Amino acid sequence: MSETIIEIKEIKRNFALGAETVYVLKGVDLEIAKGDYVALMGPSGSGKSTLMNILGCLDTPSSGSYVLNGKDVSKMNDGELAEIRNKEIGFVFQTFNLLPRTTALDNVALPMIYSGKSKSERNKRAEEVLTQVGLSDRMDHQPNQLSGGQRQRVAIARALVNHPSIILADEPTGNLDTKTSVEIMALFDEIHRKGNTVILVTHEEDIAEHAHRIIRLRDGVVESDVRQK
Repeated sequence: MSETIIEIKEIKRNFALGAETVYVLKGVDLEIAKGDYVALMGPSGSGKSTLMNILGCLDTPSSGSYVLNGKDVSKMNDGELAEIRNKEIGFVFQTFNLLPRTTALDNVALPMIYSGKSKSERNKRAEEVLTQVGLSDRMDHQPNQLSGGQRQRVAIARALVNHPSIILADEPTGNLDTKTSVEIMALFDEIHRKGNTVILVTHEEDIAEHAHRIIRLRDGVVESDVRQK
């Protein structure tokens, strides 16, 4: 039996909009096992972005519980959530979110500053993950000297650098051409094979097909949860 890494129960998220309340998530239950490879899908307004923000500890639910790697994060304050994000979650965004005038090496090493590692330790680990994603010859390049695919590889290396419990990728191929998208998804497949838990948020069926499990949201609830591999 695989160890459960994410367990959410009766997660609801409401937003006040003037005098009205908008009910975005309406009671989501979800378990994700360690080493799983999940695609989270749903049309605009389905609640998938809100759920991703909660899974990534970027937002807290209005009610319900969220246990991540044995810790109940649904009641944590902002400081505690920031620490969990740094230690437990590696983020990959559609827009890369790299510091523009900073080398690939320093971009990747950045999350380790908050974990108290020395500069030599940070650089050594950053070099390891940049080599893992195929950028050993681009470490001293700044983002504007890299292609879109290379920038996303830097972002993936940064996501891996702190040995996170989960990799959370939000539309990771959204800004890339088809050939580069295939290369980036092959990299995610390899990361998963090495034992990482991967959660992809995507609206593209061909990207979701890489995952072993597809969870579809509609109108704030889980519409289907299908294991395909």
